[in-house]
Amino acid sequence: MKTEDDIRNAVEVMRKGGVILYPTDTVWGIGCDATNAEAVAKVYQIKKRDDSKALICLVDSENRLQRYVRNVPDVAWDIFECADKPTTLILDGAVNLAENLIAEDGSIALRITHEDFSRELCYRFQKAIVSTSANISGEPTAQNYRDIAPEIINAVDYVCFSRRNEHKPHKPSSIIKLGMDGTVSIIRK
Repeated sequence: MKTEDDIRNAVEVMRKGGVILYPTDTVWGIGCDATNAEAVAKVYQIKKRDDSKALICLVDSENRLQRYVRNVPDVAWDIFECADKPTTLILDGAVNLAENLIAEDGSIALRITHEDFSRELCYRFQKAIVSTSANISGEPTAQNYRDIAPEIINAVDYVCFSRRNEHKPHKPSSIIKLGMDGTVSIIRK
């Protein structure tokens, strides 16, 4: 299947409220429309994860990121610019997202993806996409498609074809929390 067809199919499924399994700039992810509360609830069910634990979202650009945070602190742009690997920022003041995606403190975890497939997927979808690791909560992270449990594969509405044959090490993103008061906390290196 051509990459553009794969992306078109994934976008169509997400627009209808479905959940997808897709390759990202880090590990394989379970994704959906980050503005659709029902779709987000399905992701929590698939992962068997408590919905009080926030999920990461991917966007394709700085402009798109700004649609989901009231005031992006200047240091956020510096971190994104200097990062030498995929970096997720937890930012206060989340807006325009499904309520069950936003943490109790009003923050959201966002990452601008630069990997070809996930970036094009975000661009074509024109919204933030949930990106949580393709595993049951508490189990090892699936680095490649072949590592994903059949239970996860069977639970989603669409499984992307791109990069399924890849077999190389992948790591989750770094996670940094930026507080409104200027505090910077490293959550995951």
